[in-house]
Amino acid sequence: MMASIGLLLIRLVFGLTFAGHGAQKLFGWFGGHGLQGTAGWMESIGLKPGKAMAFAAGASELVGGILFALGLWTPLAALFMVVPMMVAIVKVHGPNGYWMTQNGYEYNLAIIAVAIGVALIGPGQYALDAILFGK
Repeated sequence: MMASIGLLLIRLVFGLTFAGHGAQKLFGWFGGHGLQGTAGWMESIGLKPGKAMAFAAGASELVGGILFALGLWTPLAALFMVVPMMVAIVKVHGPNGYWMTQNGYEYNLAIIAVAIGVALIGPGQYALDAILFGK
């Protein structure tokens, strides 16, 4: 039971935060730049077409984060979280080293570890996967 509460806490914090990053990219919520602003930035780092890439990243983050928080289709949710973080490491943060204070990949790696860890362990009993599919 305590493990399931711990997994719920992890899923809610990481999932909803990740979904918020998607909402920043797609809608400009929470101080984000919206689809147009994100598209321009993505083009500037070589991800083209910018609008399609911004939509893909934002949708992956929004949907993946919500699914992760709900504990629904957890392996798919984790994939939706891991892929944009790997792209972020390769295209933006990797060359800056590990530490976030130097715009490094520390945060991205933490998300990847949490997403894969929860996908491997399972989302716990307080998850839609457990309720709907008995996982």
